Amino acid sequence: MFTLAHRITLTTLLLALASPSLAWFSWFKSSYAETRYPIVLAHGMAGFDNIGPLNYWYGIPGDLKARGGTVYLTQVSSFNSSEVRGEQLLAQVEDILAISGASKVNLIGHSHGSQSVRYVAAVMPGRIASATAVGGPNKGSPVADLVDDVSGLVGDDLTGVVGSIVSGFGSIIGLAAGEKLPQDALAGLYSLTTEGAADFNRRFPAGVPTTACGDGAHRVNGVRYYSWSGTRHLTNALDPIDIPLAATGAAFIGKSDWQNDGLVGRCSSHLGDVIRDDYRMNHLDEVNQVVGLTYLFETDPVVVFRNHANRLKNAGL
Repeated sequence: MFTLAHRITLTTLLLALASPSLAWFSWFKSSYAETRYPIVLAHGMAGFDNIGPLNYWYGIPGDLKARGGTVYLTQVSSFNSSEVRGEQLLAQVEDILAISGASKVNLIGHSHGSQSVRYVAAVMPGRIASATAVGGPNKGSPVADLVDDVSGLVGDDLTGVVGSIVSGFGSIIGLAAGEKLPQDALAGLYSLTTEGAADFNRRFPAGVPTTACGDGAHRVNGVRYYSWSGTRHLTNALDPIDIPLAATGAAFIGKSDWQNDGLVGRCSSHLGDVIRDDYRMNHLDEVNQVVGLTYLFETDPVVVFRNHANRLKNAGL
């Protein structure tokens, strides 16, 4: 004899079979990446959120959302100083807090975006749950040092011309992404030099290691700090960016922080709790670019982000 409860359950099952979209997905939807606070992604130099079908964070936001995460993409100047980009991100985080109703957010920045999230975490720590650097040049990059040195050799006039061209390229990226933002390639370059990074770190030291290659403080002013990065160049024969990254990686020859992802040294990437600093990934693999063409025999970058979201969830963030 079917009870009323049995009949209700049977009816629900029949409806689910007839219309899978009504029930099956909601029943089995994962909460693995369902953090307490929304995740906000901040891109690096020459970056963007979306340009048409192209996504800077290829496959990552969708994967996190499918597992219960709430994710926001941000867009700042492709080329500008750490402070200008940080202020731009700050304004967007304030909007996200207002729109979402959340009391805090989890910030994740790739490359120069690492300085952006560090800036926001320092300015408004009470509204930031965590700040994570992915391939972040937290102590600068020999690649930026080399370019800056070459600029000094060719003279101010030619450097100014080249800087204008690169800034113009940044404007094109911004417009394609739907934003008109100020661009300053030379200011952006200086921010990523060893000298520029050291200056930024003096004013925004939270999470930065005080030793050459150790962890930084894991928690500062209530904000949790994390980081991870890679140390490979050639990872996928189909990826056209691998060879240029192998070339830029030559700037690290003879340096104490010689292991690198093509743009950032292993030790320079350290911030707060270092999750791992030797993934078999280059600088763009770290965010699953280009279009997922990464090393086949390493953890999928999408999974690395997914696992980090779960780490934040388990930490109550």
